[in-house]
Amino acid sequence: MTTSPGGLEAQPTATTYELGDLIPLAWGGRIRVPHFQRDFRWQSQDVLRLFDSIVKGYPIGNLLLWVRRQQPEKFMLGKLRLTAPAHDESLWVVDGQQRLTSLANALSPDGHPYKPFNVYYDLAAKEFLESPPSREPHHIALPILFDLKKLLTWFRTDGLTASEYFDEAERVATALRQYKVPAYLVRQDDRAVLTDIFDRMNNFGRKLNRGEIFSALYSGEEKGADERLTLAKISDNVAARTGFGSIDIGTVLASVLARRGPDPMRDIRVEFSLTGRRTQSEFPDEDEPTAFSQGEEALVRAVNFLIEEAGVPHISLLPYRALLVTLTRFFAHFPNPKPNNLRLLRRLYWRLSLVGPMVFRGSFTQFSRTLGGKIKPGDEEGSLHAMLATISDADPVLPSADRFRTNEATTKIILSAWWSLKPRSLTTGEILDAQSLNALLEQDRTAANAAPLIYPRLKEARSRLSPANRLFLPTGTDPVSEIPVALTVQPLEIDDETWEAVLGSHHLDRATAALADRHRDEFLVKRQENIRKQLSDFISRMAEWGYEDTPSLDALDLDDELDEFEESGLPSAPDGY
Repeated sequence: MTTSPGGLEAQPTATTYELGDLIPLAWGGRIRVPHFQRDFRWQSQDVLRLFDSIVKGYPIGNLLLWVRRQQPEKFMLGKLRLTAPAHDESLWVVDGQQRLTSLANALSPDGHPYKPFNVYYDLAAKEFLESPPSREPHHIALPILFDLKKLLTWFRTDGLTASEYFDEAERVATALRQYKVPAYLVRQDDRAVLTDIFDRMNNFGRKLNRGEIFSALYSGEEKGADERLTLAKISDNVAARTGFGSIDIGTVLASVLARRGPDPMRDIRVEFSLTGRRTQSEFPDEDEPTAFSQGEEALVRAVNFLIEEAGVPHISLLPYRALLVTLTRFFAHFPNPKPNNLRLLRRLYWRLSLVGPMVFRGSFTQFSRTLGGKIKPGDEEGSLHAMLATISDADPVLPSADRFRTNEATTKIILSAWWSLKPRSLTTGEILDAQSLNALLEQDRTAANAAPLIYPRLKEARSRLSPANRLFLPTGTDPVSEIPVALTVQPLEIDDETWEAVLGSHHLDRATAALADRHRDEFLVKRQENIRKQLSDFISRMAEWGYEDTPSLDALDLDDELDEFEESGLPSAPDGY
């Protein structure tokens, strides 16, 4: 039984900070996030809701701050690169990290450009919004709104045409700067007491997930924490190296574990222990840093396979996380598969995307455990064919093309099919590459922002949710408010051949596109027919249902077969055959 820490030496001190005073403390390096904290994981809607609560005067909860001595050090707070000066009473966030990180970044000119901190205030609608695709004169960035001097300058320059909204801007700016945040200050030298408080506070209500528990268990000492590889850093590194987007921490953890053993759902508390493990690690002598770094490399190889071979350019188009975990295990043991095996692996990926949930009953655990157990180190061919055999009895299926919701697996498969057409810009005719897709989506969990509605005001639900009512436009530069008009008017700078390629990349031809502006129903019917046909062709090409899963020539023992051929006494083939 683990001994509980002794408790606090003194009761916490209650105090209150105005945001106008608290946020500069964070920018100045006085407020830190201890490395045992969970990773930042708020999305745009969380940040928007936080600022809406502040301006409405709603409580946003207490902060719990650990007062301790700090040596000079450079560190990251969200997207902010800060320098902490030496100080006897630096403030370390035990509870409130998501809120403080969001506030410090969204209100800073340096943090504001990045999701989910790119918040604006609509002075006309009186609401906070994520960076709007088309900026209006009455949209003001939060760093300007928070700084009185910048706010006055903005109304004399960029916001000159929005002068009628000055009173509203002043009201919101004052509400932000003067909002009072209650905080408890804890003075305690024993780190174990602080981690115990952290654990108890975060396990009342919603519990920590596996990735957060794993990160806390193997966080190590405070010294050197910034240099150590963590699950969050692996996620960031993979995103930076591949352009695939941000992989959630749970999937990163499962991938790291899958590399080291067939069951990624095993007990994480004894992962690096010599005792207590039910199964032996396939890399028994490696330490934690090596396991993390090699896990990252295997994950990068798996992601590159998805991008280059399977036609999945971004994580928002990945139907099931277990697919990536399985691929990571495969590429950990077989970093350079034979060409024919890459084709078989692509075939496996697409078949699993279509029938995997039915075969494995929609269970991530069963999916990843079963397939992980089929991957045997040193047997590339056998591993592939064992995995293919798990779905050999499944009937070929074609996903439904009747509904488009970007958080559903079927829609992600549809988007991958659309990506194979190399979608082009409606304004320039250029092919929109994976870099533009990643730049648009960044940390988004779905591809909603890359698939705008053609007719956003359709009343009939079936037509509104139809794939025919969406375009795949992975760019932030094409106008999305007047798509029907854009489809009917060929830009002067785009020649006829290129314009036909543009339309074709969106399941259209000139005759169908001409219907978009005035014959909406007929346009949707014809485009839906094109979408269904292209999806069927794509699935047939990628899943290759009717093909035999034969091994590569390298896997056949041709020397033995040649010996048998020669011993038979039959004449050999003529030269050139």
